[in-house]
Amino acid sequence: MGPLEGVGVVEVAGIGPGPFCAMLLADMGAEVLRVDRPASSPAAHPYVLARGRRSVAVDLKHPGGAEVVLRLAASADVLLEGFRPGVAERLGIGPDACLARNPRLVYGRMTGWGQDGPLAGTAGHDINYLALAGALHPIGRAGEAPVPPLNLVGDFGGGGMLLAFGVVCALLEAGRSGRGQVVDAAVVDGAALLTTLFHELAAVGLWRWERGANLLDGGAPFYGVYETSDGGYVSVGALEPGFYRELLERLGLGEARDLPLQADRDRWPELRERFAAVIRTRTRDEWCRLAEGGDACLAPVLSPAEAPEHPHNRHRGTFVDTPEGPRPAPAPRFSRTPCAPPGPAPVPGQHTGEALADWGFTAGELAGLREAGTVE
Repeated sequence: MGPLEGVGVVEVAGIGPGPFCAMLLADMGAEVLRVDRPASSPAAHPYVLARGRRSVAVDLKHPGGAEVVLRLAASADVLLEGFRPGVAERLGIGPDACLARNPRLVYGRMTGWGQDGPLAGTAGHDINYLALAGALHPIGRAGEAPVPPLNLVGDFGGGGMLLAFGVVCALLEAGRSGRGQVVDAAVVDGAALLTTLFHELAAVGLWRWERGANLLDGGAPFYGVYETSDGGYVSVGALEPGFYRELLERLGLGEARDLPLQADRDRWPELRERFAAVIRTRTRDEWCRLAEGGDACLAPVLSPAEAPEHPHNRHRGTFVDTPEGPRPAPAPRFSRTPCAPPGPAPVPGQHTGEALADWGFTAGELAGLREAGTVE
């Protein structure tokens, strides 16, 4: 099930963008084997973003740990790791060692700063990478500090998703050339890439490098969030003139003669106050019923707990039900090779015996590895 069925991926477990990349590949049908630290290790990772794959517990600091990963890499299509630069090499599972075993291997590396550069060896987190990439500065209200957009833009959008894209590109090329390669994905690079539109708009005078002063950053009153009478919020995104006219009709402002023009930036603050005053007169759900089925570009701001229950998301199957509660479904959709519903996340080491056997380890080898403490 899924367009990546038959692709074998070894994921050396980490946190954040690396597991998200592996989750995306697993969602698309790849067989992803997660190499976790032993559960007894104080540095064992929690099993988040681990759905849809099996887990083996390998002590990479044990003398035989690297050999287990190299054996897996020899029969894999992809290996993913998210260590600081140089750590995988010191553990004996760096690109040179893995590609020597399997010249067709795609070796995906996920870091914040990248494999080289002045900051490559230093610590950082999503917010730091966004800050340096110029992606954090534009997000926030006018006159206030930048607001971290969770870790969606960096870790997941600019990090894990970009690595998944790079891995699939390298797999396509390997199918033509018969040769693998290293994919160096850095959150700072990906976050910068996501700002391309705004650099281009700024270059032609259509974007200001100040918060809350532009069409898409809350500066425009017809593209923002407004509070409703019940303390909820609605989103408004009526950029085009036709959609804007419909928004005015839905808000009861279609005949207002004293209303500032949409393009009059100097009067945007006044227009925003008019919108805010009107929208505060009804509840969130009342406004959504009034706008339903039209082109006013008005939608409710749903919490993550509410989103799975919205009729549109229900119809699309945007979320799937799991024993732990609703979870986002694999995306995008495929007409001929649809993706299966994601499987549960494994407990670290849950499949050590069966998975290593499936990947070519004999019963005697497994017994020896367990006796030596290399695997759990």
